[in-house]
Amino acid sequence: MNEKFKRPKGFGEILDHTFSLTKNHFKEFFMILIIFMGPVYLLQAIIQLASGTNFFRQMGAGDTWYEQILSGFEETGAFDSSSLGVDIGLIVVGLFSVLLFPVAEAAILFALYRIRNNDEFTVSSVIKQAFSRYFPMLGSSILFGIILFAIIIIPILLVAFTFGMVASSDNTIVLVLLGILLFFVGAIGIGLFLTRWSFYFGSVVLDKTSPGFFRSWRLSKNRTWVLMGLYIVFYIIVSIIGAVVQMTFGALLGNSVLLTMITNMASLFTTMIFSVGYGVMYLDLKTRHDADDLRELIEDYKTI
Repeated sequence: MNEKFKRPKGFGEILDHTFSLTKNHFKEFFMILIIFMGPVYLLQAIIQLASGTNFFRQMGAGDTWYEQILSGFEETGAFDSSSLGVDIGLIVVGLFSVLLFPVAEAAILFALYRIRNNDEFTVSSVIKQAFSRYFPMLGSSILFGIILFAIIIIPILLVAFTFGMVASSDNTIVLVLLGILLFFVGAIGIGLFLTRWSFYFGSVVLDKTSPGFFRSWRLSKNRTWVLMGLYIVFYIIVSIIGAVVQMTFGALLGNSVLLTMITNMASLFTTMIFSVGYGVMYLDLKTRHDADDLRELIEDYKTI
């Protein structure tokens, strides 16, 4: 077993290991993602071009450059051929992402598992392994989406009902304080539940346990707050990179096809970081709760 995977890791060690793996195996991980998502992004660009969006710069009306950029983004919100092309492109990307991204994520998980065991791997070999778990992954992901929808929409309905009851009393202060309290309680509660169930995917892929929610719940026991904190950190990193790319290139290119392609490439990079981080977290949970390191020592002892 790889030395860095042998012992359980803390918060900072997981982050450090994630960035180290991303750096050392950037070519393989990025290739996996580009194989699946590259054709989808190319199709999106073709749809935008066919709808009339400019390739290099998409500017609107205005006397200054920043007014032209802002109006260019606003015009895409209006109902015209360009806006329709953007909307269709987003729908296409969303649909194919749901169908193809789980395979890319599974391939990265298999690659990390090979690295963990000091085994050689190729991009084609881990992709082949990922496809062998396609339907369990897809079914479990759809079920997770239903659960996600339920645990978000139900609290929203309860909050709306509570607000309706309190609003009838015309007490604005109570209404505001109650809204703030319910928002934070609801956000934390939803975050904790999603964290406990989110490792179903690793269970389906590596442990062949479908749908994997019960195993995820057991694995994440006593680590929920740390794992949720890691998710938040990864989300902040991804959001900052995306925002910087969008603002920097948006100022030069407007809402053009080229800007979409650049932001999509940046999205592949941030997705890679998040995917590797997820894999490191899952393998760390396996080390903690499955005692894989002890099993390996026992097997080594038997062979002596």
